[in-house]
Amino acid sequence: MKLIGTPTSPYTRKVRVVLAEKRIDYDFVVDAPGDAATRVPELNPLGKVPVLITDDGTNVFDSRVIVEYLDHASPVAKLIPEDTRQRIQVRRWEALADGCTDAVVAVVSERRRAPEKQSRGWITHQQGKVDRALRVMSEELGVRTWCGGEHYNLSDIAVGCCLGYLDLRAPDLGWRRLYPNLARLEEKLAQRPSFKDTAPPAA
Repeated sequence: MKLIGTPTSPYTRKVRVVLAEKRIDYDFVVDAPGDAATRVPELNPLGKVPVLITDDGTNVFDSRVIVEYLDHASPVAKLIPEDTRQRIQVRRWEALADGCTDAVVAVVSERRRAPEKQSRGWITHQQGKVDRALRVMSEELGVRTWCGGEHYNLSDIAVGCCLGYLDLRAPDLGWRRLYPNLARLEEKLAQRPSFKDTAPPAA
């Protein structure tokens, strides 16, 4: 089994954390879609990472599909509940965290353009998504230990990877001060070997 991705991609990290929690062996192949010699479009027609290449040669994408595949591939550390109501709750958290991450990626990409070509309106629109998502995540977490129930699961992994990406790409946002309960969750997750081993390199 091979995972194609980059060390700084929050979506790749989410899959790597799941692989670690599930104790599934794999080869990590670093391939940045923006590089001239990238093979990512050959593996995923959308040209995005991560891509999981299974032992039978099937290419699986995107991260939400990959983690569901992996959770069924091994009985170790079940991360997506079987109960329909609980499963929807966990996947909703994942969608919220991934959507927040999508908006951060959009802001970062726009700010990399030449200043005269940047759209302030676009940045403001995407930043609004980030602000709303963080507020809702904080409100719904409240004083609970974990996001999606009584136990650690995929919802916590998705949120943890989102918050880690904010630290990497938007350190000026100050989300830890605004949402101390999310900060406590992130600090707890950062102590898990799966998160320590997949921490992105400094920008």
